[in-house]
Amino acid sequence: MTEPRGATDLIGSFAALCADERAFRAWYDVALPRVYGFIYARAGGDTTLADDILATAFTEAIRARDTFDGRADPVTWICTIARNRLIDHYRREARDRARHLRVVVGDLTTSDGRQWETVDARDAIQDALASLAPLERTALLLRYRDGYSIRETARLIGRSEGATASLVTRARDRVRAAYPGGLE
Repeated sequence: MTEPRGATDLIGSFAALCADERAFRAWYDVALPRVYGFIYARAGGDTTLADDILATAFTEAIRARDTFDGRADPVTWICTIARNRLIDHYRREARDRARHLRVVVGDLTTSDGRQWETVDARDAIQDALASLAPLERTALLLRYRDGYSIRETARLIGRSEGATASLVTRARDRVRAAYPGGLE
């Protein structure tokens, strides 16, 4: 099998690039906006996540520079690494959210103090909570499951008390609408 024309040059140039601090810095300054734009769009505008994935992707690329085969531009290769790290992040987040919701649903009680007795009720509550935005879900669970006051919840999520009270009210109303037998 023949290598694509220029593949050897790309392999050698990327390895040399990583070894030459000045050259790497110049290349990095050009490559960074391309890679960041790719990640940012796929991170749903979450700058913290995009920054974390960006750092991870470049770090992994530099560490694995000897595995770079030159079939693509190094920026494309780093974007592939970033995409894979984003997929890992979203999978881990989904597993954690599902695990957390199972625990929460198991702890929820009805307004008269009885534990949820059927799997159907637990599934309905889990679905109702899953439909909330992450910040709404967090605020609602801190307030009602963990027993924090609005003031404590506001401090924990980094919002004002008024904004937190509104957030909790909206979240509670959305859960009630999704599951009418729901939370008190």
